[in-house]
Amino acid sequence: MTTAQSAPPPPMRLRELVFGAACAAALRASARLGVADALGEAPMTVEDLAAAVKTEPKPLRRLLRALSCYGVFAERPDGMFTHTDMSRLLREDDPHSLRNIALWCTEPWTWDAWPKLDEAVRTGHNVVEDLYGKEFFTYLNEDAPESAEVFNRAMTTSSEQSAREVAALLDLSGAASVADIGGGQGHVVASLLDKYPAMRGTLLDLPRVVDNAVPRLREGGDLADRARIVPGDVRKAVPVRADVYVIKNILEWDDESTARTLANVIGAGGPGTRVVVIENLVDDTPSMRFSTAMDLLLLLNVGGAKHTTESMVSRLTDAGLVIDDIRPVNPYLHAFDCHVPG
Repeated sequence: MTTAQSAPPPPMRLRELVFGAACAAALRASARLGVADALGEAPMTVEDLAAAVKTEPKPLRRLLRALSCYGVFAERPDGMFTHTDMSRLLREDDPHSLRNIALWCTEPWTWDAWPKLDEAVRTGHNVVEDLYGKEFFTYLNEDAPESAEVFNRAMTTSSEQSAREVAALLDLSGAASVADIGGGQGHVVASLLDKYPAMRGTLLDLPRVVDNAVPRLREGGDLADRARIVPGDVRKAVPVRADVYVIKNILEWDDESTARTLANVIGAGGPGTRVVVIENLVDDTPSMRFSTAMDLLLLLNVGGAKHTTESMVSRLTDAGLVIDDIRPVNPYLHAFDCHVPG
C-alpha cells in the first residue's frame, strides 16, 4: 500500500525536491488522462481504471503509486485505488476543481522556461522573449493557442471560485456603482451585482478578454441592464467612473505598469473614491509555497512579481492611496481596502 509519507531526513528530502518535476508531470498526466474523473466513489482496480482511460495497466499503476506518495489518490492493501481529498480536486465536476490550474502550471512552455530560472535571477528579466522572440501573451495567442485556451480556463476557474468569497467579504452597501478593473470575464462584478440588486457595475479589460465575458453580463443576460462592458487596457486608461474600484490579481507586472494602472484608477475616480486591491502575497504563511512558486513563474514569463505586504503597501501609498484596512479573503488572497484622499 502506498500512502503520503511523513517528512524524511534532509538528504532524502532534498533528493525528493530535485525530482519535483516528476510530481508535476505525474499530476499533468493524470489530469490529461482523466483518471480522477474515471475513478468514482467506489475503489477500482488498476485494470478497470486503465480500460476506462485507455492506458496500459502497468504504467498506470506506476503513475498512481507515485501520486499516492503525495496524497493524490490512495492505494489499498488489496491493490485497488481510491480517491483522496486532493485527487477529487482533479475531477472536472468537482465544485472546487483545480484541474485547469494543474494543467496551466505544467503547460509545455513552463518546461522550456524553468531551466532558465538562473538566467532570470541574474538579469531580473523574463526569459520567454528570448525563448520565443515574443512577449508572453503574444506568444500564447499567436503560437500556442491550446496553451492560451488552458490559461483562459484556469483563470475562469480561479475567478469563479474566488469571486463569491470577494463578494462575501466586501461591504459595498453605501455604493451605487462598482468597476472591476482588469476583471477578466467579470465573475467578481457579477457576484457583487448579485449581492447588491440596486448596484450598477462595469467590467473593464482587454477586448479579447471581455468578448468572452460571462453571459449574465452581456445582452440578454439577467444582469445586463445593470452591467456595462468596456474594452480597454487599464495600463493606458480607465474610462470608467464608479464609487468603488476592484483591482484583483493584476498588479503583478513591472513597477511602471503597476504605477500607471493605479494612477489611471485614481484619476478616473477622484477624491473620496474607494479602491480595493486583492492580491496573493509571498509573505502569507499558509500559502507561501504556492505563492512563492507563482512569483518565480511570473519572473520567467512576464518579468513580474508577487508582492509582500510591505511592497504592496508601498506601491499603494506611493500612488497616493490611503490604506484603511488589510484583510484575508481566503487562505491565499488578501484585500487592501483603500481610498483616494481629498
